[in-house]
Amino acid sequence: MDTIRQTFHIHRFLRRVVLIGLLAMAGMPGTMAQSVDVFSGVDFNFKDLNFKRQYDLLINLTPGFRWDMGGHLQLAGQVYVPIVNQYGADYGYVRPNILVLSKQLRLGHLYLKGSVGKFSHDRYGLDLKAFLPLSGWFALEAQAGYVGLLYTWPDWYIGRPDRFAGTVGGDIYLKRWNAQLRGTAGWYLYQEYGFMAEAMRHFNHTTVSVYGCWHNTWNHRDEFDAGFRVVVMLPPYHRRGRAVTFRPASNFRLSYTVMYQPYGNVMYKTDPEENERDGWFDRDLLPWGSHTMEPDFVIEGKEVEE
Repeated sequence: MDTIRQTFHIHRFLRRVVLIGLLAMAGMPGTMAQSVDVFSGVDFNFKDLNFKRQYDLLINLTPGFRWDMGGHLQLAGQVYVPIVNQYGADYGYVRPNILVLSKQLRLGHLYLKGSVGKFSHDRYGLDLKAFLPLSGWFALEAQAGYVGLLYTWPDWYIGRPDRFAGTVGGDIYLKRWNAQLRGTAGWYLYQEYGFMAEAMRHFNHTTVSVYGCWHNTWNHRDEFDAGFRVVVMLPPYHRRGRAVTFRPASNFRLSYTVMYQPYGNVMYKTDPEENERDGWFDRDLLPWGSHTMEPDFVIEGKEVEE
């Protein structure tokens, strides 16, 4: 019976993926500039909870691809390949992390990004992101998703979509200092509510931030946390335009938290190279915030859509 239910969920989900993909492509122009990027980076994790050694390490290679179909429609995927694992047997499997079809568009002053597929944190489903610049220095943002559990390790399992997660917030960009202030509140992936505040400073190819957050857990406990993040955009910064490009991952992201709370203020990712510096949208579609700085990547004198 469980196998029948899982098969039904898979078929229904795949029908939705095909329908959304056809609708997205139907609204695109007949001529599409297509390109495929194949890349790999490193996912580096460490925690200080073991008295036998100072740090437990989890290091994964992250091979992936990005198929840009033109018109801000793309298919992207990523796989985790563990090379150092001190987190336990469940983290020792080669496993898919992301496989997502997404479409970006602009409706007046409102920017939207819809995604469907396999997200990070072993989730699949539908996601919608929105960004509304009200001026050159202030904007509103929101994200909402309807997801279910999906994992392939150690055994295959897919559950019905039954979980809502979403956030709303605002951004302030101070162009003189290339600084950004961001605050969000929401109902997060593991069904707790809370808020997060972050202050970022954008440098040439690097963004550094500090953040603080609070959330109310499922058993009604108040928990606080703080930390910092560093996002480094990786060379080569000048690329030749090719139909297929092999390159490193676009960025390396380091996040440090004072209190180890893996289930606090967590949202899944819908893009294998998603980071705080770039945001959710392609810079040529949304010239706001750090996208008004000099581009990190140039292809034959043109900005990369990332």
